[in-house]
Amino acid sequence: MTRPTRRQLICALALALPAAWAQAQAWPAKPIRIVVPFAAGGTTDILARALAPELQKALGQPVVVDNKPGAGGNLGAAEVAKSPADGYTLLMGTVGTHGINAALYPKLPYDPVKDFVPVTLVAGVPNVLVFNPAKAEQLGIKNVADLIRYARANPGKLNMASSGNGTSIHLSGELFKSMTGTYMVHFPYRGSGPALIDLLGGSMDLMFDNLPSSMQHIKAGKLKALAVTSGVRSQALPEVPTIAEAGPVKGYEASSWFGLLAPAGTPMEIVNRVQQETAKALASPALKERLQSQGAIPSGNTSAEFARLIDSETKKWAQVVKVSGAKVD
Repeated sequence: MTRPTRRQLICALALALPAAWAQAQAWPAKPIRIVVPFAAGGTTDILARALAPELQKALGQPVVVDNKPGAGGNLGAAEVAKSPADGYTLLMGTVGTHGINAALYPKLPYDPVKDFVPVTLVAGVPNVLVFNPAKAEQLGIKNVADLIRYARANPGKLNMASSGNGTSIHLSGELFKSMTGTYMVHFPYRGSGPALIDLLGGSMDLMFDNLPSSMQHIKAGKLKALAVTSGVRSQALPEVPTIAEAGPVKGYEASSWFGLLAPAGTPMEIVNRVQQETAKALASPALKERLQSQGAIPSGNTSAEFARLIDSETKKWAQVVKVSGAKVD
């Protein structure tokens, strides 16, 4: 077999580059899909649906949110990883799909690093420890210290809901259990939405939910907020203490983040365009205020900055999984 000459390779590359550039320049020419790897009603879904109309206006094409829940976000993430790298399928990834799951699951159906190109961090949020108010009153749980005392005296009698195995909601609870010497039964759901239904209904007792998806229920008095999981109090709920100060559980901190990712190989011209339009949308007063009122901290950083965050978070959560002894249920 005759090998191509250096001149032939240069010519082939010269022909390919304009074609790739033309593809990026023509994008978008059809609807764009944002895959949310969890059920409707959770923070991942809330953020995607808040951002989609803004991107639609900026890009001139429909932007559709597609919920693909299951396996702690792994099913939806795997679908995007296997999609064409043409900018028409994006993932609203999370700290679970791209920070935790690599350490928690023995085998993933995707590679969080090799199969994706980070686009931009959409928002970071604290989690919030919420309790069913009627159950809290029944058990005499008014704060985190009460919760710890009750859980230590009654191992396995509290039901802890989560949005799925490997999510920050799950790991926030596991870290709390390991640091307080308590045992609560974990019930993983296919997203915060379904978990909240049972928490509000009383079949679940507590949850370390992402703040935006619980905020409306906290304000309505339907959920009792005991503490936030971040290192500092949330501006959206300034009266609610952190777990570290309320427990006190010294050194406890576990927050969440959500960001757009594209299949590996997506042209950087497209990646940069989505990043820039997302950043503009998140900086607009209306959307910024809307997200902040729900407890989210909008970002819109660059692809490279988001990649560095993913790398550092993967290392951090690997340690949390190890220390907490968390397992896939």
